[in-house]
Amino acid sequence: MTRPTLPDGLVVVVKERCETCRMVAPLLARFPATVYTQDDPAFPAGVAAIHDADLAVSWHHEIETVPTVIKVVDGVEVERTIGWQRSEWQRITGVAGLGDDLPVMRPGCGSLSVDPNLVDGLRARFEAHLLRSRRIELADLDDEVEALFDRGFTDGLPVVPPTEERVLRMLTGTTRAPDEVVAVVPPDLVEVTVEKIAINAVLAGCKPEHLPWVIAAVEAICTDDFNIHGVLATTMPVGPVIVCNGPGTRAIGMNAGGNALGQGNRANLTIGRAVQLVVRNVGGGRPGEVDRATHGNPGKIGFCFAELEADSPFTPLAVSLGQPAGTNAVTVFAGEGPRCIVDQLAREPGQLANTFAACLRTLHHPKLVLAFDVILVVGPEHARVFDDAGWDRDRLLSELHARLQIAGSDLVRGAHEMAEGIPVHLHDVTLPKFRPGGILIVHAGGGAGLFSAMIGGWANGEIGSKPVTVAVGK
Repeated sequence: MTRPTLPDGLVVVVKERCETCRMVAPLLARFPATVYTQDDPAFPAGVAAIHDADLAVSWHHEIETVPTVIKVVDGVEVERTIGWQRSEWQRITGVAGLGDDLPVMRPGCGSLSVDPNLVDGLRARFEAHLLRSRRIELADLDDEVEALFDRGFTDGLPVVPPTEERVLRMLTGTTRAPDEVVAVVPPDLVEVTVEKIAINAVLAGCKPEHLPWVIAAVEAICTDDFNIHGVLATTMPVGPVIVCNGPGTRAIGMNAGGNALGQGNRANLTIGRAVQLVVRNVGGGRPGEVDRATHGNPGKIGFCFAELEADSPFTPLAVSLGQPAGTNAVTVFAGEGPRCIVDQLAREPGQLANTFAACLRTLHHPKLVLAFDVILVVGPEHARVFDDAGWDRDRLLSELHARLQIAGSDLVRGAHEMAEGIPVHLHDVTLPKFRPGGILIVHAGGGAGLFSAMIGGWANGEIGSKPVTVAVGK
């Protein structure tokens, strides 16, 4: 729809169901103005008002409060005032003494164009042309949820039907244009726009404020370093694990505390799920096709959580990977499901580091080294042991790597009557379990429970996947 133009001069927008509008209504006959009324076409009495019945004027000129007075010169708005402020109305109208018998100031009311019961429909009416995606028409008797199952748009769980109203509402969560290309999504190498990501965010159950986080995660997984095509094609049970940092995690209500790696938090689960749905619905990464995981894991529905930055002895993960402090950022890691690490008795940092090292050595196989990275999720009670001793991230990493130097005689094929292992010519060397930078430390979890967790990664480096950190935009 073409944006309605406002006539030159003064324009006033009012509605009858506004006490402030009713208060100022008698003043409107005292100066020349074009008056638009949102609800009652007979209001204000004695003024030839234009009924903004479809709210097109109010919508396109971003009327959020009534009354609003706008000054227009040569078809361009030059200033506006909202509500009733006596001095402002006298200044903008040029009428001395206007409303001297009224209160000095009174706030206005919400415009009908921003009424929560109307705004989604108005947005769909006036902005649907911004959407480029193919529409799917359903018969009146079709069940929307079942139709989405039938068309293969789900991950096996019900999804939210992505109507125009819902997609346009989702797009309010970002300042990026709907047709902006964000990435090329493997395996089909399809360009994904902000709009397409928004559609999948709706399917996943996201709120608009989650969308920038989904966009950042999609950008991250579609890099060559992360290699989402390889992550899909491998028979290992891995998928994108998304760790979120920054004050925005708290602003959108993400969970970094109790059960952070589990169910129950909308932001955590829907952000992770939306990313997976983009890979499925846009990139074509479907189980049994390009996705060849032997077992898979429940995290492939969506695995996303925030780091507990408050009271942490460790610098946030994103900061350790190069982002400025205070930046909202996502780190994507090709990982499996979490494995619990139990140590109820350690009260000294060295003791707890020994436990961590012993558990980390078993990752994927105790005789396989250097090939896999890991996220070590340190619970708050365990973190307190390190904090009390003054161990920061660098100290803990140094201590763990020192404890994870392993004699080749324990690793070679056939040692300990296990066929798996490294080639026998490495029998006399000492090798680290993890490459430099291969252990990523994250602080998360509930305040009670002497537990931590490890999330094993897929093949690392050039032959596999590298963790990728991306700042979250607006």
